[in-house]
Amino acid sequence: MSTARITLDRDFTIGEVPRRLFGSFVEHMGRCVYTGIYEPGHPEADENGFRKDVLALTKELGATVIRYPGGNFVSGYNWEDGVGPVSGRPRRLDGAWHTVETNGFGLHEFVEWSKLAGTEIMEAVNLGTRGVEAARELVEYANHPGGTYWSDLRRANGAEKPFDIKLWCLGNELDGPWQIGHKTADEYGRLAQEAAKAMKFVDPDIELVAVGSSGSGMPTFGDWEHTVLGHAYDEVDYVSMHAYYQEQDGDAPSFLATSIDTDQFIESVVSTIDAVKARGRHKKTVNISFDEWNVWYQRGLDTPDQPHNVGKTWREHPRLIEDTYNVTDAVVVGTLLNSLLRHGDRVKIANQAQLVNVIAPIRSEENGPAWRQSIFWPFARMAELARGQILRAAVNSDRIDTAKFGDADLVDVSSTWDEENGRVALFLANRSLDEAADVEVTLNGFAPGRVTRAEVLEVPEGGDRFTSNTEAAQDQVGLRPLAGVSVEGTRMSLRLPPLSWAVVEVEVSRG
Repeated sequence: MSTARITLDRDFTIGEVPRRLFGSFVEHMGRCVYTGIYEPGHPEADENGFRKDVLALTKELGATVIRYPGGNFVSGYNWEDGVGPVSGRPRRLDGAWHTVETNGFGLHEFVEWSKLAGTEIMEAVNLGTRGVEAARELVEYANHPGGTYWSDLRRANGAEKPFDIKLWCLGNELDGPWQIGHKTADEYGRLAQEAAKAMKFVDPDIELVAVGSSGSGMPTFGDWEHTVLGHAYDEVDYVSMHAYYQEQDGDAPSFLATSIDTDQFIESVVSTIDAVKARGRHKKTVNISFDEWNVWYQRGLDTPDQPHNVGKTWREHPRLIEDTYNVTDAVVVGTLLNSLLRHGDRVKIANQAQLVNVIAPIRSEENGPAWRQSIFWPFARMAELARGQILRAAVNSDRIDTAKFGDADLVDVSSTWDEENGRVALFLANRSLDEAADVEVTLNGFAPGRVTRAEVLEVPEGGDRFTSNTEAAQDQVGLRPLAGVSVEGTRMSLRLPPLSWAVVEVEVSRG
């Protein structure tokens, strides 16, 4: 039997849980928008064409902020195409994903959908084929009360009140050669600086995200952040990070330990940010927006460096990267969430990519049902229960051997303390494929009471680590009660099944 000892102390905290950490992403890609969140004529569609079944699952997921409209898509997108009467909007070729964009869904529709979903908007501007003026005009259209050309156009288009969008991305992945309008770090840094200044001249209360590296494996990683922030440090509030992971060549142990890469990636970017801060004698601190992350099985033509080859014909909303997620993927997603939470002092925003159908926790079918994928569950529970202060966990765990990362903790953990409601929540993963783990948790400075929540996601009876939820079997993988959690004094004991992710919440008072 494997073991892990975890110590939490009321006085050792990392910072407040950033609610924007539980964000998602809606891109005009594949079936995320069309037949995803928006499908007029569907039996579950409301008067706006929004699918109520997907809306209900979005609320259950607990997404707090949604990045829109891309992604690679935004680097060739004219935002004006998505406003005004739908009948007059142009049909365009989207070169990023080789599709026909109808523009039947645009900014006004997304704002209305977001109100119903209860989510904040994170709007991205096109700094690929466009620049300072278009970005400035979009902020005026969205946020200025009225009395100017662009704000009055918004009012004429049916939105009397400003959208009041406060969070903006200054482009997307412009470090990547695949990106429309790819730039060098100097080119992008100067453009981002000037766009940021112009946008904040219109609305000084907005927050801005500069494009960071689109992956830690990029040849320009580190130099890119250093150069971009050298230009734009004073004008921006965040720098972005993107990371996707997949199991390769059947190497499950390395896959299960990939949050080690996430930890190292975050800490490297933090070091670069702080080096620029010190060199420039800046007073404010730029933080991180991890605004694309997930498990993504990059196969064949659907790889980031070949986005133009996703099809031979131009089609509306074709199926693109609709990964079906299994038990193993769910455990990995749980550990990635743990990594983000453990770094919540600097990672203030994160967006799982994407919300529906495209590498997503929610799947839907045209004229059919919507359902939860396996990865839905760790996200939903953490979004629900991770509140208050992030606790710094000291972990003494048995180890697993991995080809890619060497030794890794068998048990991965993050934890929060909600003082207002008197709750400590633990989010735990057992990375072993075949061994259960006995876990002992010491809660220093707390007087634990009853266990209010104990749930586990594991390999279902009769299944294996590849078991997934499908249209025909939508509930094969999910959270089940975790039996045997006990509390004695300041110690809590539990057993994690092999290959599992669990959440345990316990009542506490000050000890």
